[in-house]
Amino acid sequence: MLLIHPPVAKPCEPPAGLAKIAGVLRHHEIPFGMVDINVEGLRALLKPPSSLSDTWTRRAARHLSTNLQALNQWHLYRDISRYRRAVKDINRILEVTAQPFGVRLTLANYQHQQLSPIRSADLLQAAETPQTNPFYDYFIHRLTPVIEEQRPSLIGLSLNYLSQALTTFAIVGFIKKSWPAIPIILGGSLVTSWMSSPDWHNPFGNLIDHMVAGPGEKPLLSILGMEGATHDVIPDYDAFPVDSYMAPGLVLPYSASTGCYWNRCVFCPERAEDREYHPLPAERVQRELEGLTGNNRPTLLHLSDNAVSPALLTAFADVPPGVPWYGFARISKQLTDIDFCRNLKQSGCVMLKLGIESGDQRVLDSLDKGFELHTASQVLKNLREAGIATYIYLLFGTPAETHDEALKTLEFTVQHRHEIGFLNLAIFNMPAYGEDAQRLKTADFYRGDLSLYRNFSHPQGWDRQRVRQFLDREFKRNSAVSAILNREPPIFTSNHAPFFAMTA
Repeated sequence: MLLIHPPVAKPCEPPAGLAKIAGVLRHHEIPFGMVDINVEGLRALLKPPSSLSDTWTRRAARHLSTNLQALNQWHLYRDISRYRRAVKDINRILEVTAQPFGVRLTLANYQHQQLSPIRSADLLQAAETPQTNPFYDYFIHRLTPVIEEQRPSLIGLSLNYLSQALTTFAIVGFIKKSWPAIPIILGGSLVTSWMSSPDWHNPFGNLIDHMVAGPGEKPLLSILGMEGATHDVIPDYDAFPVDSYMAPGLVLPYSASTGCYWNRCVFCPERAEDREYHPLPAERVQRELEGLTGNNRPTLLHLSDNAVSPALLTAFADVPPGVPWYGFARISKQLTDIDFCRNLKQSGCVMLKLGIESGDQRVLDSLDKGFELHTASQVLKNLREAGIATYIYLLFGTPAETHDEALKTLEFTVQHRHEIGFLNLAIFNMPAYGEDAQRLKTADFYRGDLSLYRNFSHPQGWDRQRVRQFLDREFKRNSAVSAILNREPPIFTSNHAPFFAMTA
């Protein structure tokens, strides 16, 4: 079997989902190959372009090798200005290289001028004309000898982000034209979201042989004729190009659960898609991590759960994983205990990502966030005192919010400016099949049969344009807020933020 990780996703760590698939295949001694076209393809495109007509491009080309090396060295993460310049210069090379293809390309995004990843007709067109993709020259030369030599019985691709969709289908189209007899399986979180729609009708039946929703280990074994075989095994990272990722050492992604243990937030796709929560026992997580960290010697452990459970936080506080780590957690009573936060710090916790969303209690209650603002305030203060950085998510334009509530979020942010390490500001997207979509007047958000969100008429007229104006003219212009935003690592955002916390 051949596994493929397609562009574009942030090229700073191996893909966690494919590591689980690799673990299952290795456990059952099923031969497989792994090609991370994402990181390999991005690096292949990072060559000085033929056109160096402007000063920025000439400078970016001149310093390209130095900047790429710096992303793998700790000294860059001690200077946000130097880091920002390096990342923007690297992106400039990608931008110029992809322009002739009608694509806006960065280290984290792929945006085509005409084709949309939420229109099935456009994805099929990408499959029909793979030569129009900027990664085409790379993936045909990379995949052809691998497939010819291995002759895999099945080729699997993991599609998690919209930024991967058009290139995923270009790769599929190339494979189907060249080796039409080889079955193709497509999985990943974006595929799961598509297939969770009550209106789902597969438009790719003539192109893709198997589409899998949710964790792919069990369905893959069934496709391979191994129904009922053990599928719940430790991930495997040996097949990945660990020295190619853009980070100062190996970042090891690991998920201790699927779904979310809270699963009540009104705006969350997890709830709209009715995904179940399945955690691994904390003892097993610790045992697996001991083996993984011992074998792979990572610089950082990335807990990729939707929210790290209180039980696992307690287990880490009692028995540290032995490597610096970060992940997403919920505001909870557990974190109001300063001694517990100090124990988390001692366990290696360098950063927690927290979804606070709003500084207004009524808005929080409408979102069913399940915590009080005074609790969030205490948690932020405790984490600051314990030495754990925070990456805070705020959400604007929800149905219950108006300008007045948005101002309260600004006030909350300013009050906690010393406790907030990093900020992510988002404008509310309504899940197409969520509860709010049933009670509010909605319209197409983007024109496409695969869209996961809906536009809506805000009950108070607090529409997206007004929200954007507020963020640009009021929120971001506050000196306390701008100081926080200036610490944000561009492009890599929360994936690189822990390195700045570790070097502070």
